[in-house]
Amino acid sequence: MDEPSETREGEQLAPFPFAEGKQLGYETEPVDVFLARARATYEDPKQLDDPVTSVEVRRAAFPVKKRGYSARHVDAAMDRLEEVFFERERRARVRTEGEDAWWAETRKLLSEVRGRLERPRGRRFNRRGFLATGYRRAEVDAFLDRISAMFAHREMTLDPAEVRDVVFHSQVRGYDEDQVDALLDSVVELILSTK
Repeated sequence: MDEPSETREGEQLAPFPFAEGKQLGYETEPVDVFLARARATYEDPKQLDDPVTSVEVRRAAFPVKKRGYSARHVDAAMDRLEEVFFERERRARVRTEGEDAWWAETRKLLSEVRGRLERPRGRRFNRRGFLATGYRRAEVDAFLDRISAMFAHREMTLDPAEVRDVVFHSQVRGYDEDQVDALLDSVVELILSTK
């Protein structure tokens, strides 16, 4: 984790730098609460009724405000946290189900992702309804072509953060965001599985 930021007058040392100028940052309290749960999960997950998972880390979203925590620094910490939790979960599953079961499940997920990627451009996901907006189809298809090329060459040339952080503009009758996001979650999982 990056060096903690300087304190504001009368405050304790913050775990992240604050956003500067007109930049928006993450509200500090939700970030602190989430990271406290994550720390407790890391230290002793059996003590919690609701331990944090790698998927929860990946999907975490925080409200923004002026002078909140620097989004860049928090996002980088969350990326590292997800990878640590994913590896811990992978090891636990391999212990209980065996290495062969783990790889069988990973191959199944890869097959499902490839099935979606092999669909024709412009028709890989459902489109939003009349006058509803979704992700811009051309942008999503271009990014998915990069993912297809990565899988075709059997080299993980995309970093999980590139997949997590990709942003698509919106368009009327664009791709359904939930479907696209679910596929991108699966791609992150595949990249982490083969690291």
